[in-house]
Amino acid sequence: MSVRYYSVAPGVRVNVRSGPGTGYGIVRTLAEGARIPIYCQTSGTTVTGTYGTSSIWDNISDGEFVADAYVHTGSDGYVADRCG
Repeated sequence: MSVRYYSVAPGVRVNVRSGPGTGYGIVRTLAEGARIPIYCQTSGTTVTGTYGTSSIWDNISDGEFVADAYVHTGSDGYVADRCG
């Protein structure tokens, strides 16, 4: 499986959480303009961000998720395999 990298929204420091939702703890914060891999995607808390409103969360590392609404994937839907 090839992993693609995507840019996070400009001018935003995006929180990385331990699970797919705003109820999970913040693990770290991405630097502005970071490029991140998306290993898989899953549904979680609905978030409104730079690129609209979405319940999709991107898995960028083991136990690290980012709200897809802040990631420039060029799509409102899934761009990677579903997690699990």
